[in-house]
Amino acid sequence: MAVYRSVLCLAALLACANLVRGGESPNEAPGVVCHVKVLSDKVEDVSSLEAWKKTFIKDGMSSEQKSKAIFETCLKFILHELYAQEFLNAPEGCVHDPIKAFNVYGHSHCCCTAAYMSALARYVGLKARGWGAPGHSFAEIGWDNAWHFIDPAFINYFPKADGSLASTDELIAGVAEWYEKNPGYKGDPDKLIKFMRGGGWKKGPEVLSRCPFFNENGWLPEGGHGWNSMMFQFGDRSKANNYEYSYSLGYELNIQLRKGERLERNWSNQGLFIGKDEGLDVYSVHGVPGKDGMAHCTQYGDLCPGRVGNGVLEYELPLANGEALRTALVAENLAVVGGAAPVLQIKEAVKPGMLVIRMPSSYVYLTGELALNAAVGAGGEIAVSISDNNGLDWKDVKKIAASADEKIDLKPFVYRRYDYQLKFVLKGQGTGITRAKVSHIVQHSQRALPALSAGPNTISFSAGPAEGTIALEGCTDPKASAGKQLAYTAFHPQSNNIQDPHLLLSGGGGDVTFPVETPGDLKRLRINTHYRARDAKDGWEVQVSLDEGKTFKTLERGEGPTIGNSTLTNFSELPAHTRKALVRFAGHQRNTLCMFNFRIDADYEMPCGGFHPLKVTYRWEENGQKKQDVRVAQKPAESWTIQCGAQPVMKSIVLEWAE
Repeated sequence: MAVYRSVLCLAALLACANLVRGGESPNEAPGVVCHVKVLSDKVEDVSSLEAWKKTFIKDGMSSEQKSKAIFETCLKFILHELYAQEFLNAPEGCVHDPIKAFNVYGHSHCCCTAAYMSALARYVGLKARGWGAPGHSFAEIGWDNAWHFIDPAFINYFPKADGSLASTDELIAGVAEWYEKNPGYKGDPDKLIKFMRGGGWKKGPEVLSRCPFFNENGWLPEGGHGWNSMMFQFGDRSKANNYEYSYSLGYELNIQLRKGERLERNWSNQGLFIGKDEGLDVYSVHGVPGKDGMAHCTQYGDLCPGRVGNGVLEYELPLANGEALRTALVAENLAVVGGAAPVLQIKEAVKPGMLVIRMPSSYVYLTGELALNAAVGAGGEIAVSISDNNGLDWKDVKKIAASADEKIDLKPFVYRRYDYQLKFVLKGQGTGITRAKVSHIVQHSQRALPALSAGPNTISFSAGPAEGTIALEGCTDPKASAGKQLAYTAFHPQSNNIQDPHLLLSGGGGDVTFPVETPGDLKRLRINTHYRARDAKDGWEVQVSLDEGKTFKTLERGEGPTIGNSTLTNFSELPAHTRKALVRFAGHQRNTLCMFNFRIDADYEMPCGGFHPLKVTYRWEENGQKKQDVRVAQKPAESWTIQCGAQPVMKSIVLEWAE
C-alpha cells in the first residue's frame, strides 16, 4: 500500500522554532494551552461523552434510572424545534452528535433527539431502537427484557399500573383499543382537543392516563403537543415502524488558546445561525426561556436569557517576537525583522517563504475574516490559500501583488467547519507581513455555558492535557453534501468494492482506508461508525495499521443483523513517536452492508503545548447594573466564588492569554 503524506510537517515546526529562538529548545515555554474549561456549579458538564457520563450516570443506578438521566440531559440541553443542518450526517443531514448538539446548538428536531437518546443509551451499555410514527420520531430504550418509550422531544413517558414504563407497542395497542370503543374520535383533532380539556384526557386510553407531564387540559410542558398528539402518534400501527436515526460520536469541547488568541462566548446573538443562509427560521434565535415556546426551560434549570449564542474567536498572530512561527504547523524561510521593515519577512529571497497556521474551533464557524497588512517587494507576491481537510488539499483565497491593507472574507471557505488551515506563501525580496488577524463569529449554545445564579457561585477552571485532535468526518453521500460540506472522499481514502452513497459494498467484501497524520505524537485514535448490516453474517471490522499498510489489527467488529447500530473504539496502544496510521473499515456482506456515518479522531501531543496563565472575564447585569469578575488562573486547576446579589442576566465569558 502506498505511503500517505500530508503537509503537516513537525520537522518544519521544530526548525522554525530554532530559527526564531536562536537554536533554543522549542519547548522552553508553552505556546498552546489545551482543553481549557470553565465550569459553574449551576450548570452540568456536557463537554464530552466522558464528562457527561461522570455528571449524569452514577454508580448503582438501575437501567431505568440511567434512561431517565439520558432523558433529563436531552430535556435540559436540547429545545425541540427546527434542526441544525451541517450536511455531515447521512441520510438526514442534521446534527446527530449529542455532545456537539448540547454545546454548539441547543436545539434540534425529533429525529435528532431520537438519535441522541440511542447514542447515549448505547454508550452506557443499554439497548436502543428508533421509531418513525405519524408526525413524530422517537427512540425506545431496552431494559428488563422489554422496550420502553421515553421521549424528551415532546417531554413524556407513560408509566403502567406496575410503575414500569410502557413500550411503543403497548401504547399503540392501548390507543387502538380505545378507538374501537370510541370510533367517532379517530381522525377528528378538534374533537380530541375538546375531550382532553379539564382532565378529560384521564378518561382516554388507560395506558396514557398516568403520564406525569400532561397538565389539567392535556398539554405537555413544551406547549406545542399534548394528549391529542399522542392519540395521533400512536393511532395507526400501519404507519409506525422501526427506523434507525444514524448518529455520530467523537466531538468534544477542546478550547485551545495561543498568545494573541481570544474566545468570547455570549449569552446573546447577532441573529446569525447555521441555516440562516438557507432561509430557515430557528425559534431558538429569538426565544426566551420561561416564555412562550420556551416556557418550560426554566423549570429544567435554564438560567440563560436565550438559547442560540454568537461568540467571537480571534487570533492576532504575535509576529513581532516570533511566537506565531513557533506555534505554526509550518514555517519555512521566514525571519522576524525589526525596525521599519515588515515584521515577518522572507529570509532568503531566492526561494519562497511559507507560513501555515491551524484554526481549530470547538464551535462551528459562521463567518470569517482575515485582516492582513502586506508589504510586497518588486515582482513579489503573497499567496493566501486555505485547507478544510487537514492540509490534504488547498483552495486559493487571494494573491496579493502590491503592498496593501487587506480584509479578506473567509466565510465561503469556512462556513459550517470547525477546523481549517491558512497558508501564506511569500515571494520576492522585501515581501513580508506586518500584521495578520483572523476573526470569526461562531455559534454556540447558551445553555451549556457556565451561567451564574443569585448567591454564591463556585467556578472551576481547568486546563490540560496538552493535546490536540485531527478529525476525519465527511458525508457518506457526496451528492447530498456537494457545495455545502466535505464528503468522505475529501480525506483521500483508498477503497475497494465500495460505492456511493453510504459506503455500500458492491460485492461480498470491500474496504475503505483513510490515512491519518498528526503534527505531534499520536496518543489515541477514537473511531466511531454507524452502519447497517441486515444479515447475521454482514459486518464491518474497524482496523488500524501502524506500518503503512503492511499489517492491520482489528479493533472492533460491527455485526448484524441490524437496521442500524454503531461501534465506538478507543485505541491507545501506540508506539512512542507514532504520527501516522491507516484506519480501515473492512466489510463482509451476505445481504446488505453500508455505513451511514463515521468519525475518526486522532488525539496527539501538542507541540509547544503546556500551561500558561489565562484570564477569565465574566460579565453580567444585576437589576440593570453592569457587573464583572476578572480572574487570572495561575494554575491548571483552580476554583473561586462569584457572589451575585440578585438574579443575574448573563452577558459574556471571555478566555484569553494573560500577559
